[in-house]
Amino acid sequence: MTQFARLPVRRLLAAGAALGALAAAAPATAEIQLQYSFQDRDVARMVSLGGSCNRCELSGRDLSGAAFTGAMFTNATLVGANLRGAEMIGSNFSGSDFTRAELIGADMMGANFTGATFARADLSGVMATGATLVRVRFERANLTGAELNGANLNGAVLADARLSGAEMNATTLANADARGADFSAAEISMSNLSNGDFRNASFRGAELNGARLTGGRFSGADFREAELNRADLRGADLSGARGLTQEQVGRACGDAGTRLPGGLTARACRGVRIAPPAPPAPPTPPRVRNLVMASGN
Repeated sequence: MTQFARLPVRRLLAAGAALGALAAAAPATAEIQLQYSFQDRDVARMVSLGGSCNRCELSGRDLSGAAFTGAMFTNATLVGANLRGAEMIGSNFSGSDFTRAELIGADMMGANFTGATFARADLSGVMATGATLVRVRFERANLTGAELNGANLNGAVLADARLSGAEMNATTLANADARGADFSAAEISMSNLSNGDFRNASFRGAELNGARLTGGRFSGADFREAELNRADLRGADLSGARGLTQEQVGRACGDAGTRLPGGLTARACRGVRIAPPAPPAPPTPPRVRNLVMASGN
């Protein structure tokens, strides 16, 4: 049976200096949930953070394995924080700063990171299916092997980011700035890349089947061994793209505004319809936990 105890923040200091520091970082009106778990073999200490904490200062904190249960940490500062394996399902981190943070294997399904910054952060292997990543800054971030199916990255900045082997099916990348990004061997089928800047990006060996590249800029992009079956190239500038073959382009479609390397032609898209992607599955509810709840009141 789950047991709750409501204690003042000061009395929780005896639980350890690290937990005390986290409690002190929150405003008095915020509710912070702190938890120890000794049953998880992979994570000896787990911290659960919930409630609301606007502009929390958590830079450099060790929050590995932490569970942000439906939390609202808008405009928080987590520069250089360790969030390896953290659970952030359904939480709101819009406007937060994760510069140089470590989020390897974190679960970000259905979470809201609108306007957040992940510059030079390590997000390799993160699970962010259905996450809202609108206008997020991922400059030079490591998203190798990330699961971003159904995520919304409209207007995101992915310049020089690493996304090799990432799963990005039915993902929105419209209006993205992904200059120099590495999408090699990534799954980007049925995704929307319209009006994006992908100059000098690598799509080598990537799957772009049924993707929309309409109006995008791809000068210097590498398409060697990429799959473009039923891809929509209308209005896309691929004139300076590398590695494109007639076989690849022949499986896609375009229009009079499509610009291709010399000698390549694409069939017209008239009558070609791209089926809309299925909505992502809802995130799995957080596990039931034994919590010690602290309040600044």
